[in-house]
Amino acid sequence: MFDVGFLLSSWRCLYAEGCQGVLTGPAADMAQGCCSYGAHFTCDDDVERVEEAAANLDVSLWQFAAEGRRGGVVEVDDEGTAATRLVDDACIFLNRPGFAAGAGCALHLGAIRSGVDAMTLKPDVCWQLPLRRYDSDGENGSVTSTLSSWQRNHWGAGGAEFYWWCTEAPEAFSGAEPLYRSMRQELRAMIGGEVHAILEEYLDARTAAQDGHHAATPVALGSRRSFRPADSDS
Repeated sequence: MFDVGFLLSSWRCLYAEGCQGVLTGPAADMAQGCCSYGAHFTCDDDVERVEEAAANLDVSLWQFAAEGRRGGVVEVDDEGTAATRLVDDACIFLNRPGFAAGAGCALHLGAIRSGVDAMTLKPDVCWQLPLRRYDSDGENGSVTSTLSSWQRNHWGAGGAEFYWWCTEAPEAFSGAEPLYRSMRQELRAMIGGEVHAILEEYLDARTAAQDGHHAATPVALGSRRSFRPADSDS
């Protein structure tokens, strides 16, 4: 199941271009984006990939390399949930304003330096955001996968405390192309090539029928339309 309204929208990341962050007040000057609370890992493979990336990351690109090499980059809470460590109240991989290599994710900078895609180094949730895939089990053993946007409530009770969240902000819907095109590679990685081909063909047809115009603002929740690829058994 897909949130067609969001995929056809012109959402884009506003990091360093007006992003207010996810603290309890406006914090654009801190340039933390959504990295203030660290990244929660999706699985053991996710952890291992990020730990390996950290071990090979050039220290000139990583402000907190010494802390990461000394104490590791992963912390596990009392409930067994693994996430990236926090240093100075934000993710250990987040370079702060004024750092020589630039503010932002050190893993992202490492990917650019190495000429690889950022999704090969960053935690899953980081390269997938603002897309969210949720799998639910049916009584008959089937699995329904739903792909939509991250909303405040998906972060639990803490989400209500965010001063700002990008999928609610009209200014974030200012991209030059629809989201399903700007995040084509991420979408394909999240849902697989076969389903992605069906989805892209459907959305291309809808875009063409609308003379190339796509939503400039998010569609209201009550009127969102979903799409289920009928030709796929995935």
